[in-house]
Amino acid sequence: MTKIAFQQLPIRLHAGNKTDVRVQFAALCWRMRKGKVEICIVTTRTTGRWILPRGWPMHKHTPAQSAATEAYEEAGIRGDAIDRCLGAYSYVKPLKSGDAPIIVMVYPVRVRKKLRKWPEQGQRKRKWLSPKKAAKKLQEPELKQIVATFKPKALLH
Repeated sequence: MTKIAFQQLPIRLHAGNKTDVRVQFAALCWRMRKGKVEICIVTTRTTGRWILPRGWPMHKHTPAQSAATEAYEEAGIRGDAIDRCLGAYSYVKPLKSGDAPIIVMVYPVRVRKKLRKWPEQGQRKRKWLSPKKAAKKLQEPELKQIVATFKPKALLH
């Protein structure tokens, strides 16, 4: 596998007004428990709504590696990130400079270890659910679909 190192810059959309669209990478953390798939979701630090761990691109990290780092920081998950985007969704992030449209690319992370302590432990809740139940807790329609239809066997082909 070849590592690709890049630094993500804003993508300009020409839709009447000048808008910077930024990219984030999310980790769809999954494990097998009693023969069934479970997905890890976490709450946001500010509103407490349920999301997948996600964050900004990291210098000298592939998108999948960045997603795995977010899984560790936000959910206390150590795992193997697969360099295969499962899909993308968008949301609007409130920033000090104004609301910013964000495109999030989702990468699978197979869980190896669930930590008892992690960097953002006191700021978030972590929950394990079936793909369908996890999808019902999420807000963005595209993300709901990615999570609800996730099948780890498809990653092996």
